[in-house]
Amino acid sequence: MRKIKLVEVRSEIAAGTRGASLGIDALKIASLDKKSNFFTKFTPINVPDANSFLWKGNKHPHAKYIDGVYQVLKNVHSTIETLRLNKKFPIVLAGDHSTAAGTIMGIKSANPDKRLGVIWIDAHADLHTPYTTPSGNMHGMPLAMCIKTDNLECQINEPGEETIQFWEKIKNIGGEFPKVSPEDIVFISVRDTEEPENHIISKNGIKNFTTEEVREKGVKEIAQQALSTLKDCEQIYISFDVDSMDSSISVGTGTPVPNGLTVEEAIQLNTELIKDKRVCCWEIVEVNPTLDTENLMAENAFEVLEATTKSLVDNY
Repeated sequence: MRKIKLVEVRSEIAAGTRGASLGIDALKIASLDKKSNFFTKFTPINVPDANSFLWKGNKHPHAKYIDGVYQVLKNVHSTIETLRLNKKFPIVLAGDHSTAAGTIMGIKSANPDKRLGVIWIDAHADLHTPYTTPSGNMHGMPLAMCIKTDNLECQINEPGEETIQFWEKIKNIGGEFPKVSPEDIVFISVRDTEEPENHIISKNGIKNFTTEEVREKGVKEIAQQALSTLKDCEQIYISFDVDSMDSSISVGTGTPVPNGLTVEEAIQLNTELIKDKRVCCWEIVEVNPTLDTENLMAENAFEVLEATTKSLVDNY
C-alpha cells in the first residue's frame, strides 16, 4: 500500500489573477456536492504560503513577488523532501503552478542520485525566466527554475539586481545543480507557448504530445509513449494543471486555452500514468473558483483527483 500524504499549498502570488489560493477549498466543496468521503481519508499537511506579500506591493516587474515565491518554494521543498525521505507518496493540491518547482526540488533532495522525469500536463510550457517573461508572472517559470536556465539567448527584459539575486537563490534550492534534465520532461497538451519557450523546447528536443495526438492515438497509447520517453528515469513526478483541459471546461482557472483535453481524457490519462511504479508524486494546480460561479472547474478537477488517487491505491 502506498502511504499517501495529502499536501495543501494555498499559494497564489505567482498567478496573474487572484483566487487560486481558494482552489483547495473549492475542491473540498465539490467533494461534498458529490457526496464523496475523499477528504475524510487523509490528514493534510498545510504548507505555509506567502500570500501576505500581495498586500506589500510588487517591486519586481519581471518576476512578480519573487521574494515571496522564494519563501513558498523553500517551504514546499522541505515538506516534500521530508515526506519522500519517509517513503510517503505526496498528492499535492496547490494554487498557482510556481510551487511545482518546490515539489520537484524536494523530490530531488530526498533522492539526489535518482534520475527524475517530469510529466507536465498543461496548456503552458512554464519555461520562462525573468529575462524572457512577457508578463512577469512566476507561475510561468517553474520548469525553467528546475532545469536551471536563464535562457539568455532569448533575453527581452533587464531584471533588477535584487530580482536576479532571488532568481539565483531559487534555482539553487535543494542544491546548485539542475533538478531535472530538459530531455527528461514530457509535455502533454501544451499549446500556448511563446518564442523563448519554443527555443528551449526545440533546442532540447522536449517531447510534447498534443491534444490532437491524444485523440488520434488514444489516451492509453499516449500514456505508454510518455512513460517510455522517460524509460531511463528512476522516479517520475506528474503535474496536472487544470488548464490542460479545454477552455469550455476550464472557466475556473486563470489562463484557459482552447483545444484542450476533455474531463474524461484527463481522468483516463492521469489514472493510466499513475499506475507506473516509478511515479512518486502527483500534483493538481490552478483551480480558481472566483472565476467560476458554478464551481464546475473544481467539480471536474475533483473527479480527476479522486479517480487518480483510486488508481494509485488499486494498482499498488
